[in-house]
Amino acid sequence: MAVIYTEAFLDSKKGIFKFTSLLTKLNSEFQKQKDELQQLTKNGETLESEINKLRSAPAGTPIDPKNLQTKTDQLDSLKRDIQRKAEDAQNAYSRRRDQLFAPLQDEIGKALEVFAKARNINVIIDATQVPLIYAATSIDITQAFIADFNSKNPVTAATTPPQ
Repeated sequence: MAVIYTEAFLDSKKGIFKFTSLLTKLNSEFQKQKDELQQLTKNGETLESEINKLRSAPAGTPIDPKNLQTKTDQLDSLKRDIQRKAEDAQNAYSRRRDQLFAPLQDEIGKALEVFAKARNINVIIDATQVPLIYAATSIDITQAFIADFNSKNPVTAATTPPQ
């Protein structure tokens, strides 16, 4: 019997390098949407600041109610647009993440089975998923498996892990 902590697979420096590579690829594919949402949010903050400034003008200062209403309407519209675009981006990101990571998860599952059979391990418990009261460090195969997987599944030079 052995224990593995699959959360360690995601560590950018000590984990499975293919995870880091795919995550970098995924994030770069969605960088444009992220930048756009950040810019829209910044525009919204600027507009909200202008509205607050108009509303908190000193007594006696003429306020154009039509201008204030126009800015308020623009802000409401912008907030709806940001929310819709954020939801669309999140859904697209989730779909793409599943597409990219499903083959790797299958590959890791098969590699883990080969790893276990080669070491006469009959049961592997994922301690990330199952709460353990105690497990001797001698049965923790996490780092050994990660090292084995990374050595047999190198990442291309263009997507090497961070140092």
